[in-house]
Amino acid sequence: MAFAGRRDVPEAPDFGILKRLARDQLIYLLEQLPGKKDLFIEPDLMSPLDRIANVSILKHEVDKLYKVESRPAPSASDQFCFLVRPRIKTMRYIADIVNADKMSGRSRKYKIIFSPQKFYACEMVLEEEGVFGDVTCDEWSFYLLPLDEDIISMELPEFFRDYFLEGDHCWINSIARALQLLNSLYGPFGKAYGIGRCAKMSYELWRDLEEESEGDGQGRKPEIGNIFLMDRDMDYVTALCSQVVYEGLVDDTFRIKCGSVDFGPDVTSSDKSIKVLLNAQDKVFSQIRNEHFSSVFGFLSQKSRNLQAQYDRRRSMDIKQMKNFVSQELKGLKQEHRLLSLHIGACESIMKKKTKQDFQEMIKAEHSLLEGFDIRESTSFIEEHIDRQVSPIESLRLMCLLSITENGLIPKDYRSLKTQYLQSYGPEHLLTFHNLKRIGLLTEQSAGETLTAVESKVSKLVTDRAAGKITDAFNSLARKSNFRAISKKLGLIPRVDGEYDLKMPRDMAYVFSGAYIPLSCKIIEQVLERRGWLGLEEVMRLLNGNEFSISDSTVEDNPTWESQRVVLAVFLGGCTFSEIAALRFLGKERGRSRSGQRDAACPGSGSGQGLWGLSWSRREAKQQPWLVSAVAKAHVEGDGEMRGPSRSVLPWNSTALGWEPGRER
Repeated sequence: MAFAGRRDVPEAPDFGILKRLARDQLIYLLEQLPGKKDLFIEPDLMSPLDRIANVSILKHEVDKLYKVESRPAPSASDQFCFLVRPRIKTMRYIADIVNADKMSGRSRKYKIIFSPQKFYACEMVLEEEGVFGDVTCDEWSFYLLPLDEDIISMELPEFFRDYFLEGDHCWINSIARALQLLNSLYGPFGKAYGIGRCAKMSYELWRDLEEESEGDGQGRKPEIGNIFLMDRDMDYVTALCSQVVYEGLVDDTFRIKCGSVDFGPDVTSSDKSIKVLLNAQDKVFSQIRNEHFSSVFGFLSQKSRNLQAQYDRRRSMDIKQMKNFVSQELKGLKQEHRLLSLHIGACESIMKKKTKQDFQEMIKAEHSLLEGFDIRESTSFIEEHIDRQVSPIESLRLMCLLSITENGLIPKDYRSLKTQYLQSYGPEHLLTFHNLKRIGLLTEQSAGETLTAVESKVSKLVTDRAAGKITDAFNSLARKSNFRAISKKLGLIPRVDGEYDLKMPRDMAYVFSGAYIPLSCKIIEQVLERRGWLGLEEVMRLLNGNEFSISDSTVEDNPTWESQRVVLAVFLGGCTFSEIAALRFLGKERGRSRSGQRDAACPGSGSGQGLWGLSWSRREAKQQPWLVSAVAKAHVEGDGEMRGPSRSVLPWNSTALGWEPGRER
């Protein structure tokens, strides 16, 4: 596989302690309401809860479990406990239950546990509804959920929309407290780098919290050397490109949620669905998760032959050897065989879906947009894609990619594409276009004459020196994106003689078939190599970045510490599985360990949709994935190359920026 024979990297910190802390605190909070009680849980807290606590723990003195938003059946319980997100809609749901009990003369105790924190707006709603005095409130500081050995997530589905679209800073405090928690558990960070407004605010608030608490982590041996915070809006292009690494395709096809995926009957070859945990413990998945999809079938085919050879060994065994085989190896082989079957089935399902979507043509159009060639041909492909109604999300993704790479759409193309899209998918998407424009994903080029005319008139009224500054200001207003200039400065489009070797890649571009190095990952690589932003001033100017670089002298003075090679990359707004794979590749190439954190699912990754260390709320990340029959069913040709192409969609869902009638915040 691609990473074989590379240098060893230092072990990542033990993030398992985050689970134990969250579980113990939850039990403590439930015990604060002694006796039997009914527990109401927010639906999007179900999956994170499943990762840290089993049913027996949730049943701790709990009589019945309900989902918030479903009307509870009449209950004899004298105590209701609500485990919820700090949302106005949920507060009104709770208030309705309390007021209904009041109307019927029913007396109960009510406790609300907010995760990860309580907002003042929630208390105001409870007060407006007349129930604030009837409930007690607590906070469950569940800031970080470990999804794998090197990935932790805040699992905040709303983060991307709230901050980048609505401009709501309510989650900044949660990010700062999560950083404070990491600092207290794993010791001080040697150096902190960051780029983006949200990253800077989060870092500054974290430092204020550290000063107030007098640094709980000070004096501990650090386990994380450097931390890098990055806003998602610094690099939308990477999130808009189709993913072609295996884990990204699994998420696109089956939707990975909190590190697990549901494989349906088409994968399991039975009438049942199976929920599978996707992490490094899966021996099959761990070897293919970061691989380009074209390499996966060949690996699975070879794996199946090796597994069969291990089974065949039993034919020549004597009694004693057979006994050892059954007691020591058979169970592991059966588990590996099951996972292998699931992953082969998953690959077949991915292939079926992608061959129906003109995937090769779509990848070709994306590469043309990234390189700046055949733009008119790519625009025609997008129009055809819309007219054929292949996928509303895919069409929007391609339009946004065209807009960002071209500094906005020319007015004629913008109006044409918008009209065709609304005619194909419905006028309700008008709000979607409005939101995409506000966030800078789908914009219209400004008329240069207007800006130039105003600039000319103003410059006549001021000195020559001031006129230069005004010109810079107008240029800043006119700029929608500087992708072309940034790409050229950082060399994001590799120049390769012949075909790019996807089996033994030489750089991070392999995650996009050798056509593009993720901008976010390239920035991290450059800053770590230079130990700061020196030499990247022009790139930062083009990104309008709010960059910073701050050192902890006590940690930097100990370069022998192994922790100096461990880097925590924090994506504020989520990240994609392509970026995770690229950072893992970079870590192995550089002999560093990259730990990732994401804040939510990134619109489109499930990162999707958001992420710490690595996600964007892809269906929220932000925000990861196995076999069955004795004979591998992979479609293999010759040396194991797959037939046909494959891809993964943008890491975010349709509602992340789309319309949501009656949505309250």
